[in-house]
Amino acid sequence: MDREFVFAAVADERRKIASLLEGLDATQLTTPSLCSDWDIKTVAAHVVSTVTDGTSAFLRLALRRGSMARAIDELARRGAQLSAAEIAANLHRCAARPISPPLFGPLDPLADVLVHSGDITIPLGLPFRPDPQLAALAMDFLTGPWPFGFVPLGRLRGISLRATDISRVWRSGAEIRGPVSALMMATCGRTALLHLLEGPGLPRLCQRMSG
Repeated sequence: MDREFVFAAVADERRKIASLLEGLDATQLTTPSLCSDWDIKTVAAHVVSTVTDGTSAFLRLALRRGSMARAIDELARRGAQLSAAEIAANLHRCAARPISPPLFGPLDPLADVLVHSGDITIPLGLPFRPDPQLAALAMDFLTGPWPFGFVPLGRLRGISLRATDISRVWRSGAEIRGPVSALMMATCGRTALLHLLEGPGLPRLCQRMSG
C-alpha cells in the first residue's frame, strides 16, 4: 500500500465533500443522512472533526462520556453548530492533513471519508461513484481485523464479498456480488444500495443488519 497515494486520495475526497456542501440549500443540509441520527450537515461536520479533533480528542471525551460513539456524536453535533460555509471552509483548510491512527493505519480515514461521502450524496439523489480502486482499499480495512466503529463483530461471519467492477474478493463463505461501492456501504450497515447486490449470502447479511 502506498501511504502517500492514500493520503492524497483522502484529501481529494474531503475537498469533494467541502465543495458539495457549499452548493447545498437549507433543506438539503437538514436532509437525514444514511448515518443514523445525523443530517447531511452533521456528517460533514464529523468529517471535519476526524481531522481537527482527531483520535486523541475522541479518546479523551470517550473516557468522560463512557462511550466512543457518544464522544464522536458530541463532537460532530458541536461542529454542526457552525454554518455550512464555515464547515466547508474548515474542511478545505484541513483537507491535506494526513492521518494514520495507531492500529488502524491510513485506510481507516479512507474508509471513513468514502462511506460518509455515500451517507451524504445518496440521500440527496446525487451520484455516488467512488473510484473502485479506493473503495477496494477501504474494503481491505473494513474486512480486516480492526474495522473499529464500522463493522460490528460477526456481521460478515461466513460471508464472501465479490466485487463485480474490480477483480477482488474479501473473506469466505456464502457469496454476495455487486459493485464494490455497494459492498462497502452494506458492510458498514447502510441499506441504500442493497438493490445492487445479489447472491446467497445477501439474506444472511440483511438479517444481521436488521437485527
